[in-house]
Amino acid sequence: MVVDRATPSPAGDRALVRVLAAPITPLDLLCASGTSYFGRPATPYVPGVQGVGLLTDRPVWFPTSAGMAPGDGAMAEYAAVAADSLVDLPAGTDPVAFAALGLSAVAALMALTDRGELSPGERVLVLGAGGVVGQAAVRLARLYGASHVIAAARSPRARERATRAGADTVVPLTTGDLPELTAALTEAADGPVDLVIDPLFGVPAAAAAATLRPGGRLVNLGSSAAETTPLTSSTIRAYSLRLLGYTNNELTPAQRAKAIRVIATHSAANELAVDHETLPLTEAATGWTRQATGTSAGRVVLTT
Repeated sequence: MVVDRATPSPAGDRALVRVLAAPITPLDLLCASGTSYFGRPATPYVPGVQGVGLLTDRPVWFPTSAGMAPGDGAMAEYAAVAADSLVDLPAGTDPVAFAALGLSAVAALMALTDRGELSPGERVLVLGAGGVVGQAAVRLARLYGASHVIAAARSPRARERATRAGADTVVPLTTGDLPELTAALTEAADGPVDLVIDPLFGVPAAAAAATLRPGGRLVNLGSSAAETTPLTSSTIRAYSLRLLGYTNNELTPAQRAKAIRVIATHSAANELAVDHETLPLTEAATGWTRQATGTSAGRVVLTT
């Protein structure tokens, strides 16, 4: 529901940001459902865990704790946020295009580089490559020197997104049969894989692990497919695989700000983008439903 509310009055260490763009993210949907580990949020509240706006005339990215702690978020004309959490964005940053990337692209970047230790010339397999994290991971793998990028995605639309993102080969994730999926990924890889980026877990993670070279790495940053996986101990031990976890929650404010600036620089240079659709704030309810039901043309971004 879109309603009129008074402009927030920042106090203490808070800054008033005029919001330009706010994405509707999976975390927003989860928090609003009341089923997240943060518990049921006190209502009414303004959702929006991140946004892009102006502090006077400075373009900035900002986070909020909306839905996770008392307080309002980014899906409004103005937001009062912690001044020390603001990250200045480079000139030329498109607020909508960058809002669509946001922390999802940060997760892709850090999973590839910091946690996954991607080196130029390595071969990368990206699961869930039609989502925002997956699209960003495919593009960033290319930017950071991967020699071959294999993508896997469920729907035809998701596979089209992975192809546009720059994947060399795209595999349908249309089976839950482990041997069948393992064979499909192995054939598509056409050689041992160095690094798997996995926001899915479940059967896809087990199948992807079987494509890794000895000493290969799998970085898990989500469980969209399942909370458990049939990956066997013998597979891990036989190839001395490295299974690594990643979450943005472990980033320090300085690390997060640095990663945001890297993503913004790539975005401003038209090197990094993901599919998204833009709706005015007045149509937030429509955008929310489209994002929640998976019927949007990508990440929904609300503009004021």
